[in-house]
Amino acid sequence: MNDKPQLPAELDAPSGVAELWAALRPLTAARIGLPRTGASLATPALLDFRLAHARARDAVGAALDASALQAGLSRLGQPALVCRSAAADRRTYLMRPDLGRQLDADALALLQASGSRGGLAVVLADGLSAQATQRHALPVLEALLPLLQAQGWLLGPVVVLHHGRVAAGDGVARSLQAEAVLVLIGERPGLSSPDSLGAYLTWAPGAATSDADRNCVSNIRPQGLAPQAAAAKIAWLLNQMRVQQRSGVALKDQMNQPVQVPAG
Repeated sequence: MNDKPQLPAELDAPSGVAELWAALRPLTAARIGLPRTGASLATPALLDFRLAHARARDAVGAALDASALQAGLSRLGQPALVCRSAAADRRTYLMRPDLGRQLDADALALLQASGSRGGLAVVLADGLSAQATQRHALPVLEALLPLLQAQGWLLGPVVVLHHGRVAAGDGVARSLQAEAVLVLIGERPGLSSPDSLGAYLTWAPGAATSDADRNCVSNIRPQGLAPQAAAAKIAWLLNQMRVQQRSGVALKDQMNQPVQVPAG
């Protein structure tokens, strides 16, 4: 008995298979049905792969332009504080993830001297793709700020963080005595998405906070989740965090469903 799947007759030929892949490629950014020459990839497909790989490597090593972000935040009416993690440079940041989760002494002093207390702390961090934060963080905030204002959130200065990882936002929130923290950060680059932005939301972050205590909205970019849609999702999650006094795995994303708040 032959269990091998059979193609329709009209596709049971090289030309038919090529037409099938051609119809599927516009539906995904994944590399599917790549043309081959013998046992090797065809030259255009190979060059495209190498270009994507180079862009991903460049994204990991790129520096954050804090001045440009400050200027953009000023146009949105938001003051900004530029801080650094305990990782002194990009190489250290990549080799020592633990240092990227901590703030350096100058950052702690600057935040504590800012006079901002309570409400929501917002952090823009380079993460593993500074260009993602550079390109998409301000459009997300532009759509998000009116929603936060409507919800009555108190916002302090936005923190622009060099060499920061998600958990560094916990230290920012504690220094500002904030109820919650939103970290907009460049995600690990993929071969089709070197500029994907992630949003990480945490309620009452503390020294024992783990990734299980966070909610994440990912793949924010033109080819993924649009800034307006991301802002709506973030605002909904932040509001539910405040209502339910929790975040992470204890807070389910039921944005399009009625939410039952448990008693107590």
